Amino acid sequence: MAKIRRDEVASAALELLDVVGLDGLSTRRLAEKLGVESATLYWHFRDKSALLGEMASLVLARHHTIGVPEDIADWPVWFADNARSFRRALLAHRDGALLHAGTTPNQAEFARILPKVAYLVSAGFSESDAQMALLAAGQFTVGCVLEEQARDVRSASPEPQRKEVGKGKTAQAADAGPAIDPIDPDVAFEFGLGLLVSGLCSR
Repeated sequence: MAKIRRDEVASAALELLDVVGLDGLSTRRLAEKLGVESATLYWHFRDKSALLGEMASLVLARHHTIGVPEDIADWPVWFADNARSFRRALLAHRDGALLHAGTTPNQAEFARILPKVAYLVSAGFSESDAQMALLAAGQFTVGCVLEEQARDVRSASPEPQRKEVGKGKTAQAADAGPAIDPIDPDVAFEFGLGLLVSGLCSR
């Protein structure tokens, strides 16, 4: 039986995630990809939930590596850049936001979060406000990426068959409300992020 490491399992799972999405990710498919029996995976992860948590942590370790600057006067710029870095990490993989949603930081992630809290405290935040500010920015970012990736999936799906309704109209057109131009997700994210930063600056 092939021997595999824990990090190899998580890396292969992320590769599979990009192909089949979170709904299609299964331990059976992952075992097939790795060329092992499904039971082998449970030597490293007690269940699928533990595997998903490790995958989410690996995404952040690879893609969300921003540190803190020395100048505390730069905190608004850094705060926004930190959220942008987190967003890029979630967008690095298919269903990245859905994978991350609901996870609890592990020890390695806490070790990366604590200096960020300390930096904001040095800038004048209370420890509680620093934690809540990072949490609010994180939840806002996850929500934005969830919407963005959901729209990407829907736009990639084939349109349902349309039935004629009256003269040149379709059932879909008849049911549709006023046409709304699509909003660029980058623009929407930056607008909301700006509101968060300006709100924190005013406290």
